[in-house]
Amino acid sequence: MFLFRLLLKNAFRHKLRTGLTMVGLVVAICAFGLLRTIVDAWYAGVEGSSSTRLITRSNISLTFALPLNYGQRLRAVEGVQQVSWANWFGGIYITERNFFPQFAVDPVSYLALYPEYRIPDAQKLAFYRDRQGAVVGRKLADKFGWKLGDQIPLRGTIYPGTWTFTLRGIWDGADAKTDESQMLVHWGFINETIRQRVARRADAVGVYILGIDEPNNAAVIGQRVDKLFANSLAETMTETEAAFQLSFVSMSEAILVAVQAVSFIIVLIIMAVMANTMTMTARERLAEYATLKALGFSPGFVVRLLFGESLLIAAIGGLAGLLLTLPLAAAFRSAVGTLFPVFQVSQLTMALQLLAALGVGAVAAAWPAWRISRIDIVAGLRHVG
Repeated sequence: MFLFRLLLKNAFRHKLRTGLTMVGLVVAICAFGLLRTIVDAWYAGVEGSSSTRLITRSNISLTFALPLNYGQRLRAVEGVQQVSWANWFGGIYITERNFFPQFAVDPVSYLALYPEYRIPDAQKLAFYRDRQGAVVGRKLADKFGWKLGDQIPLRGTIYPGTWTFTLRGIWDGADAKTDESQMLVHWGFINETIRQRVARRADAVGVYILGIDEPNNAAVIGQRVDKLFANSLAETMTETEAAFQLSFVSMSEAILVAVQAVSFIIVLIIMAVMANTMTMTARERLAEYATLKALGFSPGFVVRLLFGESLLIAAIGGLAGLLLTLPLAAAFRSAVGTLFPVFQVSQLTMALQLLAALGVGAVAAAWPAWRISRIDIVAGLRHVG
């Protein structure tokens, strides 16, 4: 306890300098945490994917549709237990700034493949029965203040016209990684309407979702599916749900690398600032350290004093930065809306923040500690005069 009080008193001997150093450390650790959380949010779809689901899409591009009759043939593939499909709807709610994902799906088969969407049975049944019904995630409903029975108009982009859906259900995610920012509507309703307007665009599927019996056989099952439709007018590419999500993340890989680089550069900058602070501290106290050595204290004790002071400053600043990250992340999550369906500071990120802070403290004290451990007593006492 005496040593801790001594370290605390020494750390705040120059309150302004220590305070400014801590402010810089808080900002750096907070920025480090937020940038890492942004990267984690980018990969949230991959982490939230299921190993028992495969995605089958056009081998040419995701923008090319597949025939509806592929569904029956997919059910006959060995290892495939469930089959569903989805189309990107792409409607606009009031204004383009209110972007959120919308999918036209086959309700019964689709929700059976996504048990992580926790919808009350009564709401699920109401959605099944209402062809113009819709279900949304809790996060999306809270953002727009929607409640059951509300009418939700969407201005079509891929499917022209104004489409009005009735909210029949709201799902809660099974865990924090479950996406609650999507909207699901009836594919059958969209398809029937399109058949009346533009018949050649009907009976088309954006992607098929396959439920498989054994995750270890995913690659083999995918090959069976693609071989089945090889040399057809609409060849397929089948991959795991994680790989499908990664294909979107890879489009922004350069940005993610840059964000990660910036997060580490920030830590290096504050490390230099902290090192300068500790160097100034050691230089100012040469006489004190020389006196301690003259009284018989070992060089190791003097070094521990400097390291302890540096680590104490780093620990306080790092902990404050970590605590500040949590409300800032919540504010950022509210500001970006559905851009990041899952945005939360992970335990790994918090651990890395504390490790980064302590690492800064240790590295910053290394050089001045080495110098004072080798200082000559006489030279140190002369430094005062």
